[in-house]
Amino acid sequence: MDIFGVPLPAMLSQLLLGLVNGSFYAMLSLGLAVIFGLLNVINFSHGALYMVGAFVAWIGMTYLGLNYWAMLLLAPLLVGVFGVVIEKTMLRWLYKLDHLYGLLLTFGITLVLEGVFRSFYGVSGQPFETPELLQGATDLGFMILPNYRAWVVVASLVVCLATWYVIEKTKLGSYLRAGTENPKLVEAFGINVPLMVTLTYGFGVALAGFAGVLAAPIIQVSPLMGSNLIIVVFAVVVIGGMGSIMGSILTGLGLGVIEGLTRVFYPEGSAVVVFVVMVIVLLLRPAGLFGKEK
Repeated sequence: MDIFGVPLPAMLSQLLLGLVNGSFYAMLSLGLAVIFGLLNVINFSHGALYMVGAFVAWIGMTYLGLNYWAMLLLAPLLVGVFGVVIEKTMLRWLYKLDHLYGLLLTFGITLVLEGVFRSFYGVSGQPFETPELLQGATDLGFMILPNYRAWVVVASLVVCLATWYVIEKTKLGSYLRAGTENPKLVEAFGINVPLMVTLTYGFGVALAGFAGVLAAPIIQVSPLMGSNLIIVVFAVVVIGGMGSIMGSILTGLGLGVIEGLTRVFYPEGSAVVVFVVMVIVLLLRPAGLFGKEK
């Protein structure tokens, strides 16, 4: 069976591969949305921290003999701690200033991190072995789906939906939102708002570290792996609506699928289709698909 001259199996396989890419877009844009929505900071270093997460996992497995599952937990934790240090020592002084200052600072952090890892490991990628439990593939009839890619989709969806639930549906999430909108009032109830802000930033960058570990077995671990992705992720956040948690998740997954379909019908346009969608959305709805009009 063909659809617009394209065999159905080919289309379904590209949809699934697009969903894998969309999972990474959703994870990374979710971290950006959490940081911007709750702290009002445009974190351009998100891609570099995604790269750091992958490298921490690779170092732990290569030099310390730890397995993939241990690093899947440990690497995001270490990246989150590093994010706490960044917030404590640098970012917290910029919250009351224009967004541009935070953007420039985090862009500088990106250049430093990429330069450090490039000086130690060069620009060539480091191989990252797929965990034994997830090796192999499953025959779906219309395509052979690698088990690891299926794991990436499931893990990303679970983490994304759990994050949305905590922020939007729990008392802790209500404290976070209230603390960013009216910190003085929340502090009057005995809540340590500065600590809450610090931990929120740490959690946001830990999501980037988690995405880096998930991506490592699919792509080679490289100092430039984050810079190749961050522009697309920023486009996803803009399309979904800056600060919208669910908007980032749905838009990331949706744009991954659209990108996959574009590879079927017009492969040359797959690299720019996300930005074409961004232009159209900004023309019709400047606040983004799920953003709130001011």
